[in-house]
Amino acid sequence: MLDIGIRGRIEKQVGPKDTAVVHGSGTLQVFATPAMAALIEETCWKSIAPELEEGMTTVGTALDIRHLAPTPTGMQVWCESTVSEIEGRGIRFEVQVFDKTGLIGEGTHERFVVWEDGFQKKADQKREM
Repeated sequence: MLDIGIRGRIEKQVGPKDTAVVHGSGTLQVFATPAMAALIEETCWKSIAPELEEGMTTVGTALDIRHLAPTPTGMQVWCESTVSEIEGRGIRFEVQVFDKTGLIGEGTHERFVVWEDGFQKKADQKREM
């Protein structure tokens, strides 16, 4: 059952594929903002997935983050998420991202609960347009 207060946490090591250079978001070999965004989305959806009915999933609908400090390759980063609001099928998360020196990112993320088959079918129909 989805409830306010559900928490998530995912940790990863920043690798060469996570850098600003690779993501096209800059020229430095540091943890890229797009890679941070992906870590945030993964942390949020995985935190609530066990609470959904079979055949349901969530899709990201909004992301508002601030990248506060650089992290070099080889360093561990982790995201912590908390469900802060549920309105119908919409879910809002508060998120924070850390490395061993402290807070490196923060913000909010919103997801929407959908039926997997119906959502995929709707997306696939765009090919026929």
